[in-house]
Amino acid sequence: MWNDFRNFIMKGNLVQIAVAFIIGAAFGALVKSFVFDLIMPLVGKAVGNVDFSSLYVNLSGTTYPSAQAARDAGAAAIYYGTFINVLINFLIIGFVMFLVVKAAAKMEKPKVAAAPTTKTCPYCKTEIPIDALRCPHCTAEIPGA
Repeated sequence: MWNDFRNFIMKGNLVQIAVAFIIGAAFGALVKSFVFDLIMPLVGKAVGNVDFSSLYVNLSGTTYPSAQAARDAGAAAIYYGTFINVLINFLIIGFVMFLVVKAAAKMEKPKVAAAPTTKTCPYCKTEIPIDALRCPHCTAEIPGA
């Protein structure tokens, strides 16, 4: 039973998927930090010193000093600033994944078309072997063979 389990775990596809998952999680954390720590402060500064994570619409009657305070209090609110951050995060990850897939497609070897193994008889239009000297169907001699 142990050997079967070990063989299952060591299969190439499963190990590759595990590695891809771990790298994907690390990449997600990297992009999240890139968006929240670098991009969003620049965008916020460009649109007039706005901190997107603090943007929300309070649906309760109580006022709160910040979006985080409203979250901590469990207030009914629409946190659209957080959504904007997550949307930009998603767009950056999607664009980077597009570039990775495009680069991987360029690195693949182009598929070489297989050499033809048949040709068409010029008289009866039947498919015949490429090196045939006579057509097996109409018995015509093939010119240029």
